[in-house]
Amino acid sequence: MDKNKILGGRRQRRKYRVRKAVRGTTERPRLSVYRSLQNISVQVIDDSQGKTLVSASTLDTSVREQIAAGGNKEAAAAIGKVIAERAIAAGIKQVCFDRGHFRYHGRVAALADAAREAGLSF
Repeated sequence: MDKNKILGGRRQRRKYRVRKAVRGTTERPRLSVYRSLQNISVQVIDDSQGKTLVSASTLDTSVREQIAAGGNKEAAAAIGKVIAERAIAAGIKQVCFDRGHFRYHGRVAALADAAREAGLSF
């Protein structure tokens, strides 16, 4: 059996399990995290309208100047701070955290902690 097919199935099941409990509304949008090997990105999404309200990524030029590399905890913390600042500027103070199929540790946890410290509540 192909290892990628097995892991892909587990990831999909974990993603669906998390997604069925987390829905973004207008009052409390969803903070969705995507993590790759070299970058991390995050979006604040209103699922009732199907719109992305705020986003941040290590690929953004304003963030790129602050970080040395995009795939480490320091970069994730910087993105957490940036997304919190942008969300608060857009009038969003509470969000639902959607980790997707990523486990809550390492870069995902660093991003969440930095966003909480910068003023977002979830």
